[in-house]
Amino acid sequence: MRYCESPFFYHRRKTREIFIGDPKNGGVVMGGDHPVVKQSMLTCDTMDTALCVKQTLELVAVGCQIVRITAPTVKDAANLQNIVRELRAQNCLVPIVADIHFKPDAAMEAVKWVEVVRVNPGNYADSKKFATKEYTDEQYAAELKRIEEKFTPLVLEAKKLKRALRIGTNHGSLSDRIMNRFGDTPLGMVESALEFAHIARKHDFHNFKFSMKSSNPKVMIECYRLLVARLEQEGADWNYPIHLGVTEAGEGEDGRIKSAIGIGSLLCDGLGDTIRVSLTEDSPREIEVCTDLLAQIPLLSNSKVKITEKDFPFDPFHFEKRETPKIELNENVKCGGEQLLRVVVTRATWEKVAPKIRPKDDVKPEAIYEDLNIFEIDPTQDFEINCETQLVTVKDGVNLPAITAFRLLASKLKKLGRNNPILLKDCINFEPVPLEPKIALLRASVVIGSLLADGIGDAILVRGEAGGGQSLRLAYNILQAAGCRSFKTDYVACPSCGRTLFNLQTVTARIKARTEHLKGVKIAIMGCIVNGPGEMADADFGYVGGAPNKINLYVGKTPIKFNIPEADAVERLVDLIKEHNKWGEPEAKEAATTH
Repeated sequence: MRYCESPFFYHRRKTREIFIGDPKNGGVVMGGDHPVVKQSMLTCDTMDTALCVKQTLELVAVGCQIVRITAPTVKDAANLQNIVRELRAQNCLVPIVADIHFKPDAAMEAVKWVEVVRVNPGNYADSKKFATKEYTDEQYAAELKRIEEKFTPLVLEAKKLKRALRIGTNHGSLSDRIMNRFGDTPLGMVESALEFAHIARKHDFHNFKFSMKSSNPKVMIECYRLLVARLEQEGADWNYPIHLGVTEAGEGEDGRIKSAIGIGSLLCDGLGDTIRVSLTEDSPREIEVCTDLLAQIPLLSNSKVKITEKDFPFDPFHFEKRETPKIELNENVKCGGEQLLRVVVTRATWEKVAPKIRPKDDVKPEAIYEDLNIFEIDPTQDFEINCETQLVTVKDGVNLPAITAFRLLASKLKKLGRNNPILLKDCINFEPVPLEPKIALLRASVVIGSLLADGIGDAILVRGEAGGGQSLRLAYNILQAAGCRSFKTDYVACPSCGRTLFNLQTVTARIKARTEHLKGVKIAIMGCIVNGPGEMADADFGYVGGAPNKINLYVGKTPIKFNIPEADAVERLVDLIKEHNKWGEPEAKEAATTH
């Protein structure tokens, strides 16, 4: 199976065109040769028509091309008529997507008023019980028939009204039936989506797209690769467009880095027809990141230098770190083998940050680039290497984008039978002027994050960010976002929508203020239960909206405490962390400010 024509040369995946509304009247054509479409989601109550209209207009003003609105009940879905009517009265023709979970009757109402209905196969026809059950082939077939009976009315209505559908699976919110046969895996996500696609095709309905979202960029990348490969297996006419996104990415730098790793990696491989960057921030900020990220892809993907190499230097469907021997970077630090991925800095950065480093700091340089015993290689040329314990990297100035160059290096080492440790660089060719920090962040995240998701890399060097301290912090943040190294608390935070039962931005800030010193602890902050228990299954603790002003606390995907008043919930979360021996007191403020 292959998910792209070549890991070394950019070919945009050729997808069929689908129509989001009437292209002659403000609609969008997606797929084919059309540019990647940017979208976002409202954060307000769907019953607040005026606020929904206001937020939609704000999104359109910054370049959003499709706007998603949650419809948790039939009543909410019916109010989409009022929202759309008011938007059209103000000459706003942006297509609207209704986001549906659990409620087929809400979908049947929403499809009357909006251009797209998004359904989640994991909960459209099933209620999540985390039940363990073995299905016989006959029982499984009966379940598929039941799903078809529930989904077919929406397909037929969408076909009649010329609407589009998004078949969107989420990691962690798969049905118990899929979980029991395939597990909570990329394969399970893909098979769940294909079941619904087969039903749509049975009725000659093709105006749909897929999404495969996860809060873990590596899982997300695997899911989309596997989806595209499976669609190729199904046949040439299964070339449906795909929507890219890392769900519950969080806020600030962390949210941007996770999104850039997941979305950027796939875009550089030619996948993706529409994207959303999910941030726990005001929605218009998502569009700015979408625009900036899309602008980097032509610079980071190889569409000019033809490379005849065809074999993948990594398994694209199952993450496995490339095996390398353990070597010394210096007298204090080793890399390769089972060692941590190491952070290398230039001497210029070392001189800037060294005076500020304290002995207990987790964020600190581990080696200086200029002092390393390193073999710099041009992978476009033949080379010989006689020692597997020699650290290698791509030589500066090579006429290739960094992702392509490092993949080619790994491929040629593999053909030589060598497993040398590799130092990754975010750039091998330099801009004439320093990059703007937000652009440096996105580029480094896409390049290094993509390669880490391939399993390539034993140490990393960030040079595109001109600031010494910022480049060091960025390197560690990329390692954390890629799941390669944990040096601080990790947060899974949803971006908010009309289902959210508390102010996510405020609560996230409050939780971070109490817990951000907890190295290696993962906390999920979820506005409601739609994706909560599943999406945060790999988190240590969860803070989930259970009812208005009431919070449920989880350990993993297991609910432990219910209906806690919101005013008390953060401290009860701290108590729960303490009960599970994951708590440590933060350093005194006086000590922290000496940094």
